Amino acid sequence: MEFLMPIFVVLMPVLLVWVIFAYNTKSEKNKYETIIEVSKNIKDNEEIKEILESLTEIKKSSTDFRKTGLITIFVGIGLNALDYYGLGIFAQELLGIESDIVLGIGLLVMFIGIGQMLAGYIYPNQPYEINKAVESFENK
Repeated sequence: MEFLMPIFVVLMPVLLVWVIFAYNTKSEKNKYETIIEVSKNIKDNEEIKEILESLTEIKKSSTDFRKTGLITIFVGIGLNALDYYGLGIFAQELLGIESDIVLGIGLLVMFIGIGQMLAGYIYPNQPYEINKAVESFENK
């Protein structure tokens, strides 16, 4: 059982990346097939152009660093809580890892989240949405 743990630890991220890649590929394929089917039924070129523009707008939206920073901070807090409430014992007894390492990883993740939140307050929020609002105001 002990010799299977490192193999499982190494293969789990590979499996996770593979599942995400397969899901994204399938989702993109279905989206493009849907666009082709819809465009076959629409005769007006302007309507097709509007549909394509609405799909590209989703891709242009930027990430809200404040939201991702807050999520990352709480992931770090969760790691520290796992260390405090039982993972530290598990790490020491079964894996031979010092409890301070798990605490350090949790603190590292928390500080990454704090950096993301600071970036969210320093950089403008959703610049594409701001540009779109200005353009729609100018068109009126």
